Amino acid sequence: MRGDEPAGALGDAVTATAAVAAGPSALPAIVVAHADGASRLRLGALLQDRYRVLPADSGPAALRLAQQWPRPALLLVAAALPGVDGCAVCRQLKRDPDTAALPVIVLTDAAADSDDAGWRDGAADVMDDAVGGPALRARIDTQLRLCRASALLARQDAHLEQRVHERTAELSRMLDAVIWALASLGEMREYRSTNHIHRVQHYVAALARQLQTHPRFAAELSDDHVALLFQAAPLHDIGKVAIPDAILLKPGRLTDAEFAVMRRHTEFGRDAIAGVERRLGTSNGFLRYAREIAYSHQEKYDGSGYPQGLAGEAIPIAARLVTVADVYDALISRRVYKPAFTHETALELIRQGSGEHFDPDIVDALLIVEEQFVAIAAQFRDAD
Repeated sequence: MRGDEPAGALGDAVTATAAVAAGPSALPAIVVAHADGASRLRLGALLQDRYRVLPADSGPAALRLAQQWPRPALLLVAAALPGVDGCAVCRQLKRDPDTAALPVIVLTDAAADSDDAGWRDGAADVMDDAVGGPALRARIDTQLRLCRASALLARQDAHLEQRVHERTAELSRMLDAVIWALASLGEMREYRSTNHIHRVQHYVAALARQLQTHPRFAAELSDDHVALLFQAAPLHDIGKVAIPDAILLKPGRLTDAEFAVMRRHTEFGRDAIAGVERRLGTSNGFLRYAREIAYSHQEKYDGSGYPQGLAGEAIPIAARLVTVADVYDALISRRVYKPAFTHETALELIRQGSGEHFDPDIVDALLIVEEQFVAIAAQFRDAD
């Protein structure tokens, strides 16, 4: 509201006066539904100076007027109406999403003591049919002010929701950028490219989506969790930033002592993410997945992996998914210590490791989505 706009009752009076000056079409429309013609005239005379009165002599006529566009501002309906009574009119309007917000004032015969029916059917107000002009106008004005306030709150809620959505999207983009920067640290040292982590995160998402309806995985792999896995997968080798170049970039086979150091990248990665959780004093789905992936993606399904020697279901699902994706990508990629294998060879080697190195159900999922893997590898292909 601008500072020069009138408020409260004075504001309503000024608004009404301006509407009258602008002509009848500018006045708020009110349906006045009453079976008795004299009563319709009386009510219309009481309201016509501030409202555009739409008379109706039956329930069906009132409903037709309520459903026209533009909508009336309010309905004033007698409880006793032919065809469809006033309470039924109210019920029907409240059931329709297009008219549910319309305020309905039900006029009752005081002698009939039927006030409760109007309230039960969703009436905004229930009044004596013989109400006087000042009281009637005051009750109508109150309902219209409430409607305007509700509409204003709805607009403000929508605006706030949009702002929250925009802010959340901005934070998500910032988080993705930070994740990518961190993940790139190790990748650029080892591979001089970030294509490997691009491929792995897309492989993981493809596997997870394929397994969403599998009874072993459905509870874990909701759409939201798949999105978090996609975010967290690039951090699987974040611990390699702590591995010396002499070991990380060695072109030949590692000695036992060197391999012992290399194995520690899983601990370094876990400790880095756990440190973030400690600093925050809490965790969330993304940090949990990132920590599980960094620490356990070198575990093997038969328990022969590292760092803990976990087996089967004891290995977190996130880590089991990354294990398949990471090994597949390592097999089809050229490294200083090996040539690139074909897709078919990589698939056969992974199939041979099903139940030993890999979760058999994840291997089966890979065989179903193998064309997606080929497309991902082509999209994020390493430079020759």
